[in-house]
Amino acid sequence: AGMKLFLQYLGCIFAFFSAGLLIISTWTDCWMVNADDSLEVSIKCRGLWWECVTNVFDGIQTCDEYDSIYAEHSVKLVLTRAMMITADILSGFGFLFLVLGLDCVKFLPDEPLIKLRICLASGVMLLLAGLPGITGSVWYAVDVYMERSSLLFHNIFLGIQYKFGWSCWLGMAGSFGCFLSGSLLTCCMYLFRETSSGRLHSAYPLRKGYSSATTVVTNAHFPSSQTATSKMYAVDTRV
Repeated sequence: AGMKLFLQYLGCIFAFFSAGLLIISTWTDCWMVNADDSLEVSIKCRGLWWECVTNVFDGIQTCDEYDSIYAEHSVKLVLTRAMMITADILSGFGFLFLVLGLDCVKFLPDEPLIKLRICLASGVMLLLAGLPGITGSVWYAVDVYMERSSLLFHNIFLGIQYKFGWSCWLGMAGSFGCFLSGSLLTCCMYLFRETSSGRLHSAYPLRKGYSSATTVVTNAHFPSSQTATSKMYAVDTRV
């Protein structure tokens, strides 16, 4: 029981931080940052939703939102948005399900097998959340790197060249955390599932025997009517 509780808490901690990192990564503005900021007087960052410029000297930040979501955007931007939002939703629901499945939470306290299945479902959600998260962040980073490398290879200078920034790193870290917490909950909790079901099946015959014994004891209190009938029959035969 102690090992099971430890794994639940460990998976819950990883799930909480992983979901938080994915959400922060999706809604921050530094997926791309200018590569050579030592010669610049400002730091330019591009996110999935807007682009920001921060002055190095006074720290003033100016952000410009992209056009409407229905406007024409690059395939890289649109697919990364979709995958990261999917990862956010799955990881958020996975964490909430895991909280309900914890043994310390008073939710279905008399149904340990159902709570264990909730933990397993949470692990599956977290594994599924890690897949679009790592795909979107790694694909975005590789695409930025390949674009910059091709420009350098052909000696093309467009004024500003970008590399992937800390928001992209947060997306990768959150995705790996989802994989880790999901693996803990699915692989390790499955072992406890078999032991819990075995205990449930072994307790069922005891309940059945107890109920049958109660029936026998209850029936033992009813012969009073039968003795009264036999006394009346004995009186009739005497007469």
